[in-house]
Amino acid sequence: MLERLEFYIDGAWVDPVEPNVIDVINPATEEVYGRISGGTAADVDKAVAAAKRAFDSYSQTSREERLELLRSILEIYLRRSEDVGVAIMNEMGAPWKLAKGAQAGSGTQHIKAAIRALETYEFEEQHRTTLVVKEPIGVCGLITPWNWPINQVAVKVIPALAAGCTMVLKPSEIAPFDSMILAEVLHEAGVPPGVFNLVNGDGPGVGAPLSAHPDVAMVSFTGSTRAGILVAQNAAPTVKRVSQELGGKSANILLDDADLEKHVAHGAAECFENTGQSCNAPTRMLVPRERMQEAADIASRVAEATIVGDPTSEDTHVGPLASGMQWDKVQSLIQAGIDEGATLVSGGTGRPDGLEKGYFVKPTVFSGVSNDMTIAREEIFGPVLSIIPYDDEDEAIRIANDTPYGLSGYVSSSSLERARRVASRLRTGMVHINGAWLDSMAPFGGYKQSGNGREWGAHGIEEFLEVKSIYGYEERKA
Repeated sequence: MLERLEFYIDGAWVDPVEPNVIDVINPATEEVYGRISGGTAADVDKAVAAAKRAFDSYSQTSREERLELLRSILEIYLRRSEDVGVAIMNEMGAPWKLAKGAQAGSGTQHIKAAIRALETYEFEEQHRTTLVVKEPIGVCGLITPWNWPINQVAVKVIPALAAGCTMVLKPSEIAPFDSMILAEVLHEAGVPPGVFNLVNGDGPGVGAPLSAHPDVAMVSFTGSTRAGILVAQNAAPTVKRVSQELGGKSANILLDDADLEKHVAHGAAECFENTGQSCNAPTRMLVPRERMQEAADIASRVAEATIVGDPTSEDTHVGPLASGMQWDKVQSLIQAGIDEGATLVSGGTGRPDGLEKGYFVKPTVFSGVSNDMTIAREEIFGPVLSIIPYDDEDEAIRIANDTPYGLSGYVSSSSLERARRVASRLRTGMVHINGAWLDSMAPFGGYKQSGNGREWGAHGIEEFLEVKSIYGYEERKA
């Protein structure tokens, strides 16, 4: 059993102010995988004070110094990447192929992206006699979730370092160990004491005092919309910047000229990926009404072929949900779909056959869903696909936009021009045309209740910068 009861503050592993042990549960076995300490406001105070002391010197480092540091971090992270994958598999249940691949690999991806962005980023602009300078904002509070743990830590910590900021990280108490490995990586790479600090704990114990702290200039939060609102409320009295990456209920529009077999199968598989625990998952599939049964049959085949089980098995596609609380929520929402009259095509409530322990759920497909049903409105965060019929292109766009969220949209068509036209009308921060992948140099973030922040690449660095105008920087020419 892992036991990591210390916090990383001011360049060293230190004991919490008060003992408070939290069990970390392996969701595949429902047994304790490890233990951490839960911090308090007193621990946050220590970490913020360290970051504040370090800011004066670190904020003055050059681009070249920060690039050298990031390259050292990348080299060491690559060496520790498999350790990160093992931790993620055990703490939140990602199947091994996913844990060592996309999950751990996302850390590598975003370190490389930050390096590329920093190499060419323009921190100064001249406007006549005025110099406009982009400077590090200050001490940053970083609060991250459990579903893509190292991904969300990397897209905050690494750009903050690139920008010249210091920080305090509160990773999810459900999936903390991968972040502690990253702390070891940063320490070995030579990140100066106080620049990066880590305090484990829950939202009330650590997240609330961190987001309210008067010496924190900015909070970057990823998680549920409900929790994001609480963070913003805590931050409001000190008028600090709050960058939010929140929930989603993304629509996947299959136009009437799309290859249905190809794009339904791809969309269903994407919905089930990471056990459906992705904020940008294409959970609402919109298909022409006359082809709904065909789409349902294809999605059902995908669901039935999806192997659910032991995350350590190379054959497993879908592992458990991350917690018992999440399992209960997903079960109740599947039942709501049944009760409200959606057609259950595949899956349903309960564990898959042969799995008596662990927070496993059946990949589930509903058809005949209307956009006012609970399963079409709420972010389920499980492998549950809702197929919604539409009659024409305008209705498809209206249904896609009829949501409080606006993170991602998906459009499939044999006509690129038509897909582009539909993409331009979707009120989302990102749109995927014909299954295109995410781009680590492009901004990641949403509209509406999906948040107000942008991460990845140069936009990720900009989140951690303040803008200053220096008037009269040059003498006015006669």
